[in-house]
Amino acid sequence: MKDLLIKGMAEPFVIVMIPAYNEEDNIGKVIREIPRDIDGVKDVKVLVMDDNSIDGTAEVAKKAGADYILRQKQNVGLGNNFKRGIDVALKYGADIIVTIDGDGQFDAADIPSLLKPILEQEADVVTASRFLNPSLTKNMPWIKKWGNRRFTNLVSRITGQKFSDSQCGFRAYNREAGLRINTRGKFTYTQEVFIDLLEKGMRIKEVPAHVSYDKNRKSMVSGSLSRYGFKSLGIIAKTTRDTQPLTFFGVPGMILFFLGFLGGAYSFFYWLAEHATTPVRTLLNISIFLVIAGLSLGILGLLADMLKTIRKDQQEILYRLKKRDFTPIQEDKIRVAKRSRA
Repeated sequence: MKDLLIKGMAEPFVIVMIPAYNEEDNIGKVIREIPRDIDGVKDVKVLVMDDNSIDGTAEVAKKAGADYILRQKQNVGLGNNFKRGIDVALKYGADIIVTIDGDGQFDAADIPSLLKPILEQEADVVTASRFLNPSLTKNMPWIKKWGNRRFTNLVSRITGQKFSDSQCGFRAYNREAGLRINTRGKFTYTQEVFIDLLEKGMRIKEVPAHVSYDKNRKSMVSGSLSRYGFKSLGIIAKTTRDTQPLTFFGVPGMILFFLGFLGGAYSFFYWLAEHATTPVRTLLNISIFLVIAGLSLGILGLLADMLKTIRKDQQEILYRLKKRDFTPIQEDKIRVAKRSRA
């Protein structure tokens, strides 16, 4: 596979994909600042995925020079918008897909730094980190720093690899990683992609990136930090359940079984010594419940692990179908499609 990747990466075609929702004030500047002439890259195009904005996001993007603009018929959420954008970029023949937010918080001049590890075959996915170099995030609100670190530590524990920033949407994916992406979260995708692609053997590398924050700006994605936190925790939990079912169900099951066993053992030895169960009868009932619950979670974990095997086979089939069906569209056909939409 490595030889095929090296052959395909000789002069890669890069698509910078911008998921956007109501970003008419910022997206034009983001598009104009995207570098179009990058060493080792054949061509750079910009794809804007407009999640049914109610402002002039699509019009501003077109005037700013976006090459492709796809407007959703209804608001589908960042996660679904991202997933469809990856598929569109693959159909357009992208060898590398860069994702950058449309709000202007990231510096598009960092795109070559994201591409470098992929071009040098050191990674399949490169993600910008806002914490590798603390001097680059001096104006980041402390509550966001704290929340990001908590989520990143959680993702690091789940994946068994140490990361500094798992929430950042400024990333680059090679074509292989793009074909492997199969996210299901509607709200967001950043943590889910980390866990899912690492489970599939993709190499992820972090590079430091500049970031700027406007303290008065309200996120178009999360709305509030508490909402973002709860939604993201749900996505992480579901992804862990699907990728590591034995850990997800087995660890709590073992803890409950062990606690129930200790309570039952104490009740048994008390009965042997005192020939009575009255003082510990409640403890015995609780212990029996904990043992049954622990065994049930263990069985559920085994069943979920069997389903994981089936799911892996299904994802491999999906990957091969994508690889076959996402045959790159020739540039002349893209131009015809754009003229017909106009």
